[in-house]
Amino acid sequence: MTPMPRIPMGHGFRARIARVGDVLRDHQRAIRRLQWAIVGVYVFLLAVPAILPLPDRTASVFNNLTILAQFAFWGVWWPFVLVSIPLFGRAWCGLFCPEGALTEWASGHGRGGAIPHWMRWGGWPFVAFALTTIYGQLVSVYQYPWAGAAVLGGSTVAAMIIGWLYGREKRVWCKYLCPVSGVFNLLAKLAPWHYRVDPQAWRGPVRRIESINCAPLLPLRHMKGAAECHMCGRCSDYRGAIALSARSPEAEIVGVAEGDGWQTALIVFGLMGLAVGAFLWSASPWFVTIKQTAATWLVEHDVYWPLAQNAPWFILTHYPEVNDSFSWLDGAVVLVFIAGAALCVGGPVFAGLWLADRILPARRRPGVLDASGRLLRGRLAGVHKLAQGLIPAGGVGVFLGLSATTLTLLHHEGVPTGWANAVRFLLLGLALAWSLRFEWRLAGLRCRRWPVRATAVGMVGLGLVPFCVAWVLFFAVW
Repeated sequence: MTPMPRIPMGHGFRARIARVGDVLRDHQRAIRRLQWAIVGVYVFLLAVPAILPLPDRTASVFNNLTILAQFAFWGVWWPFVLVSIPLFGRAWCGLFCPEGALTEWASGHGRGGAIPHWMRWGGWPFVAFALTTIYGQLVSVYQYPWAGAAVLGGSTVAAMIIGWLYGREKRVWCKYLCPVSGVFNLLAKLAPWHYRVDPQAWRGPVRRIESINCAPLLPLRHMKGAAECHMCGRCSDYRGAIALSARSPEAEIVGVAEGDGWQTALIVFGLMGLAVGAFLWSASPWFVTIKQTAATWLVEHDVYWPLAQNAPWFILTHYPEVNDSFSWLDGAVVLVFIAGAALCVGGPVFAGLWLADRILPARRRPGVLDASGRLLRGRLAGVHKLAQGLIPAGGVGVFLGLSATTLTLLHHEGVPTGWANAVRFLLLGLALAWSLRFEWRLAGLRCRRWPVRATAVGMVGLGLVPFCVAWVLFFAVW
């Protein structure tokens, strides 16, 4: 592609950052080659271990491909992809993601149909995240290659089908249906980089306009923030108005993001509720107690079928050769535990946000006004705005849960992990402090009196207590 005309930008920090975007724009062919190389590694690590025998107890990451793939996917890949999003925005999506590359490729060779109305429903990010998380626990996705192939491979196949059916060289799957897109959308709001659009330059005279394929279907002229941008660089210097720029990591949440009901559900009941239950159930003595109580009741009433371990592996964990199989009762109790955690942890968090919203002034029915007098639509608009401030805490919680697999695998390889709890609690403490700072700033948009602001932030802090207790139980008690 012929490089677009560039406006001289000088040699300062801002100019150097903008030129990084230009480099990405001008090397799209190299990026495509890199993506296809990652696709090859991804397919190899997903498919080959699934046809190999299950590893025995002596297998390690150095002598067994299945353990190596397990460590690559769940010990390194996903935990640190999650870390990359608040550091670099959704650069993983635009530059490296094999699923994104495959769905865009399929879209370029498919029928190019119009995006159906049902796909635009705003609840898909939450629903897809919840279903994938729960299903992964039922089939033990972190432990077994067939389960990994079902969860990751199934998602990839679905992405290619959606790509073939809809759009033309677009990432329709990534925008609407990807199970982690909603999480990445939230975490990218913390990124210190974004593609800034200059409205004045956009309206100015343009000598030449190159066609731009924005794969995630963003309205470039009105783009604000980094939540949905894939950071691929294709639009860099478009019309002389778009440039990769540095910003405060707090700028988008405080000044741009408003949130909505589904984002609040994903933060409060997804990242801070459901995900906690998914990580905690296997270590919790409460899970064992619930299961034993239920099993005793079933036996006393001569109901034995829920105790059978005859479910296929793609519904419940079923690997009798290594003495690891779930009964129907196991699966039901997992569901109950995760749902209970979502309510017992997410419920107080939401209650804290609701109380904080009621304490803060400038409420108007059916909406609330911010400090600039702008109407925030909806009865819970203030709650949705405050919920955005909890993104750091929710994101770190998911990272800590995923990194538990990393530490387990490292411990199995003989790597000392005694330092882990100190680092875990440090990260959790920093994330909670950042979230409370966000709440202080967000409260300040509606009230400048510090006693009112402090009371509102205190309500949010009280709502976070069960979230904190859950991680203390997981790391220090159980």
